[in-house]
Amino acid sequence: MKIFLIGFMGCGKTTLAKKLASRLSYQLLDLDLEIEKRAGMPIGAYFAAHGEDAFRLLESETLKTMDYMADAVIATGGGAPCHFDNMEWMNQQGLTIYMEMAPAALARRLEKGKAKRPLLKDLDQAGILHFIGQKLQERKLWYHQAQLIVSGVNLDAASMEKLIREKLSGPRSEIAPL
Repeated sequence: MKIFLIGFMGCGKTTLAKKLASRLSYQLLDLDLEIEKRAGMPIGAYFAAHGEDAFRLLESETLKTMDYMADAVIATGGGAPCHFDNMEWMNQQGLTIYMEMAPAALARRLEKGKAKRPLLKDLDQAGILHFIGQKLQERKLWYHQAQLIVSGVNLDAASMEKLIREKLSGPRSEIAPL
């Protein structure tokens, strides 16, 4: 089964994907790293050179053409579910999990590494908080299409595995068990 972790930048998708993939003995894929391999440059540089529209197209193409094993945990980029038919595609391919966090918690996490984030690099702390709140509101439509919504605060791989197993054993699950 493919497990797609979605959520705003800084919510911990990559960190949790690594731990969950190891725990389940699944393939680990990081969409951002795959994009960087295909682009031959860091995402920030690609974003600066080609703009957001070109990046989102590359992101969608990479998502849909990566070499997936049958069992994989995929950390997506924060905006990936919100463009083209990416969210619908992920829901058809496996289990989508939205790691939800409050804007203030995300801002605290993102403040230190904002230079590496093209959408945040020129913002101060108040600007980051405003940006996150605005983007979360815009992305809510897509994020809330996830098959499982979990709090990203203090979430660990063991807890995530338990939540996934509970979801898959539910009465209306169309996804094969782990």
